[in-house]
Amino acid sequence: MKRLQAFKFELRPNGQQQGQMRRFAGSCRFVFNKALALQKTNHEAGGRFIRYVDMARHLTAWRNGAETPWLKDAPIHPLQHALKDLERAYTNFFAKRADFPNFKRKGQGASLRYPDPKQIKLDAANSRIFLPKLGWLRYRNSRDVLGAVRNVTVSSSGGTWFISIQTEREVEPPIPSATRAIGIDVGIARFATFSDGTFLAPLNSFRAHAVRLARYQRAMSRKVKFSKNWRKAKAKVTKLHQRIGNARRDALHKATTSISQNHAMVCIEDLQVRNMSRSSRGSAEAPGTNVRAKSGLNRSILDQGWAEFRRQLDYKLQWSGGWLVAVPPHHTSQTCPDCGHVAAENRRTQSQFKCVACGYAHHADVVGAMNILARGHRVAACGEVAHSGPSMKQEPTEATAHEVTHA
Repeated sequence: MKRLQAFKFELRPNGQQQGQMRRFAGSCRFVFNKALALQKTNHEAGGRFIRYVDMARHLTAWRNGAETPWLKDAPIHPLQHALKDLERAYTNFFAKRADFPNFKRKGQGASLRYPDPKQIKLDAANSRIFLPKLGWLRYRNSRDVLGAVRNVTVSSSGGTWFISIQTEREVEPPIPSATRAIGIDVGIARFATFSDGTFLAPLNSFRAHAVRLARYQRAMSRKVKFSKNWRKAKAKVTKLHQRIGNARRDALHKATTSISQNHAMVCIEDLQVRNMSRSSRGSAEAPGTNVRAKSGLNRSILDQGWAEFRRQLDYKLQWSGGWLVAVPPHHTSQTCPDCGHVAAENRRTQSQFKCVACGYAHHADVVGAMNILARGHRVAACGEVAHSGPSMKQEPTEATAHEVTHA
């Protein structure tokens, strides 16, 4: 079976290469924004959506035009891939999987992708890689790159450049070594509560650094925007945000790896995190209520990383031959696992559960996990498993866990 896997390393470019990568990433951002503006203008004029092939002709004209001749300095394939990224963003919007595409801002998510493996040379023995118009780039080689190279993505985060190498290789169909099934109830007071009664405490990475982050942000607000001191203060804020994210991802990787290796079936709630963390501010005509409390709850929800937790469990269980089952989340903590009675009064407090019908008592989060496991068994018996088999073709991203190595 074929497995797509990405390996991420920190780059060690020289000063000239850093300047080139910034310019090339800026060219990709310019092409994306110019194509998006053209799509909007064309739509307002009553035209149809411009597909990639037609948009690529516009790119040729921009590169050969008198206004943007500097686009010729950038490699062509990353510029073309910026157009493909825009088309994919529109596709996701039409399919109601994402919001309408936005213009990219300078300094946020600078990246460029080389999709042609024929132009990429990997010299792992000497910890270097060759990319068109960048030459040989050194990287921190912390592990072997397995499989044949398919594409390479160069990105910047917190002032550091990284390279993500996507590969493809044949692997044996996975055979699960574990035989247990478990239900998981995610929360804020307890990050993950398991149906066997154990739980994982929350990391609260953002909350742990909130005071320092606020101090750095206040210092940045006092500086003249875009001055040297402002950029220094902004670098501190960016570095702290990166530290918060790295700590959260590290904790999630450790948790999901342990869960996927020790369980053949994992049942979770099918939570819509975006809806749960939506702002309640409202509008001037219809202002929301309890905005401050809801804002704090939203921060706590996003600090846990529930969506990333589910994404990592998904592909790691596939790789180990297990199953991930997503069940409806309704009344999981209000249903008695002993007699099946459903009532809001069953959950007395945030942590206390006591059935008003039969008197069964337990921790509310454990009850929720037990009900999630029971629903997962019923869903699996009906053949509606989230992944009915160990599909190994996993589309990796730059943030995937086991398949990505941060050097």
